[in-house]
Amino acid sequence: MQFTAPLKSDSIKIMLLGSGELGKEVVIEAQRLGCETIAVDSYANAPAHLVANRSYVVDMKNENELLEVIRREKPDYILPEVEAISISALFKAEEEGFNVIPNAEAVNKTMNRRNIRVFACEELQLPASKYEFVSTFEALQKAGENIGFPCVIKPVMSSSGHGQTIAKSADDLQNSWEVAKEARGDASELIVEEFITFDYEITLLTVRNETGTTFCEPIGHIQKDGDYVFSWQPIEMSELAKQRSIDVAKKITDGLGGRGLFGVELFVKGDDVYFSEVSPRPHDTGMVTLITQSQSEFALHIRAILGLSLEYVDYGCGASAAYKSQNDTFNPSINIEDSIWDKNTIVRVFGKPQSHLGRRMAVALTFDKNSSEAALNLSKKAIKKITDI
Repeated sequence: MQFTAPLKSDSIKIMLLGSGELGKEVVIEAQRLGCETIAVDSYANAPAHLVANRSYVVDMKNENELLEVIRREKPDYILPEVEAISISALFKAEEEGFNVIPNAEAVNKTMNRRNIRVFACEELQLPASKYEFVSTFEALQKAGENIGFPCVIKPVMSSSGHGQTIAKSADDLQNSWEVAKEARGDASELIVEEFITFDYEITLLTVRNETGTTFCEPIGHIQKDGDYVFSWQPIEMSELAKQRSIDVAKKITDGLGGRGLFGVELFVKGDDVYFSEVSPRPHDTGMVTLITQSQSEFALHIRAILGLSLEYVDYGCGASAAYKSQNDTFNPSINIEDSIWDKNTIVRVFGKPQSHLGRRMAVALTFDKNSSEAALNLSKKAIKKITDI
């Protein structure tokens, strides 16, 4: 493959639609291969804006605004990085010959929990929890009776766990309804899911292009309020459960098609594996690969898009801990204790221009050659050394 330089007439142009901390790493990896990068988001000075060749601020849900910037820049590849986006703009861009990664229909299916659940469970027949869709409080009460308690309640469209709750009894349904309705995204319809008493949940990073499909070592993670707080790689699991996880990930990503990296989320109970969700882009729990692999999930994403080899080296065991802000300010400041800086710990500060309570502002990455548990314990200690003002 021939590589060029940015800002030339023959530059390889990559446009990100969504420019958060994951997009920032994607831009960095693209630029390492001489690609020209354009970062688009709904607010100024988003993390990827700070490192891209050019940036734009648009209403991400506005079809005309998105199409205008796409037509102006004429990128070789369009990378949707968030759920809150105009899907009609992606379909139109694809009709005009632009290359949406992995493809517009895959984005359409995965950005909406109704679409992906119907596709995965009813078309592909993947094992998953029982579920119902509701659009009224009365229907929510009925679904709770049918599925049983506890049950998980989410908007069909939201990101980073926003609007997700667990209703332990019928008395919790009113609160779950209100939380879901206040979430960013589309809360006009909710999904009510059976609560599986799983042993653990994993993310299986799955990378595909014309050369084949590659699976990273499974990543364990702990979530709080639907958003990840710790992840570690690899997670200890039986060979049978691992193979079943690979089978599910292969089936869902083959069904979605296209190229790039997918974050496949799965529940594991014993040797049984249940499909949860899939994202057609780098996954937040996969930030741990910045310290565990010679090619991080972000590098693998770019390699897959460009049709390059997907081979890499596993360095050892690692963990990540998300730091979430405790303040609301337009001038955030991250305080990191000096004692955190040792040979096995790395901190990444995202540089977001505004903080609010619970917003992810940094990540601590920790390494141990032989033990994921040791790396996870180190990350739990490290994250306590970060504060913000």
